[in-house]
Amino acid sequence: MSDGNMDIRKSIYITYIFIFNILLSACYHEKSKNDSDFISNDTTVISDTLSFYTKHHYTIGYNFLVRNDSLILIAQQPEEHVSQLVIDTFCIKHDKQIAVSDIRIIPQDSVDSVWIQVITEDGRIGWNHETEMLRSVVPTDPISQFIMMFSDAHLIIAIIILALIATAYIARTIQKRNAPIVHLRDIPSPYPTLLCIIVAFSATLYASLQMFGADTWQHFYYHPSLNPFSMPLILGVFISSVWAMLIISLAVLEDVHHHLNLEDTFLYLLGLCGVCSILYIIFSISTLYYIGYPLLIAYCWFAIKSYQRNSQSNLACGNCGRRIQSKGRCPHCGAINE
Repeated sequence: MSDGNMDIRKSIYITYIFIFNILLSACYHEKSKNDSDFISNDTTVISDTLSFYTKHHYTIGYNFLVRNDSLILIAQQPEEHVSQLVIDTFCIKHDKQIAVSDIRIIPQDSVDSVWIQVITEDGRIGWNHETEMLRSVVPTDPISQFIMMFSDAHLIIAIIILALIATAYIARTIQKRNAPIVHLRDIPSPYPTLLCIIVAFSATLYASLQMFGADTWQHFYYHPSLNPFSMPLILGVFISSVWAMLIISLAVLEDVHHHLNLEDTFLYLLGLCGVCSILYIIFSISTLYYIGYPLLIAYCWFAIKSYQRNSQSNLACGNCGRRIQSKGRCPHCGAINE
């Protein structure tokens, strides 16, 4: 490789690091001021509200967005509803913003003792059970909305089905063309293998958070941040792994382009996406049954050994002279090597 190409690659990597540092410094999440808007001189009110915030991770002044088709609110006081008096209701439509204006605990309510009062964009005030309200709303922060969307069961099932179909089709196409694919006929680049390992690690860590750090994850859901240094260690490691996936994905795009022609680059990247999807599904599910931990160790060993085997190939194309992993069609120039 010429010195000019080396300088270009170094410049690209420096740019990646520079962008990464800027994003980290810009994503500091300042603590919401809403948490202190309600504080009064009544120490009992302060104590009760802070206790609610510690357990539920939101409090008076917190903003939500209606994500369902509608949210029904009671115009009267919740005690009237519990006493089975006649009440009026009104509806808040999809994508309307609401803010928590009061919280009330009613122990005699057998359905849900926690009632939340919200105020709408047009100044209307109403009540609803906390459980019913939370099923219909999502925090206004875009990260929280992405987490809610990504956690939707229907979406996950659709992703699994599409990933399996796409992976099967891509694998068949690559096999017929004898084209490179990660772990099997891989290119001599460490980045695809490293990306797969990080995806498996992140999926395992994500499932572990659901099992052992549910309260930490719930707090992150209500108060998200992309700064891994402003949160608990395990959550910071997870966010760092997400950043690592982004940075390494850019390195993969740049490096694969230098090893393969355009058509094989497209197929290789599609195959890599399919492998990463399968890894996410396998490790996020298997970790819930504790199988994911030994499986992650075994997979890392397999991935590293596969990379070492593929990167030590001594074969070269008889036409262009570039290194190839096996006899057959050269992924660089298309020549057939017998």
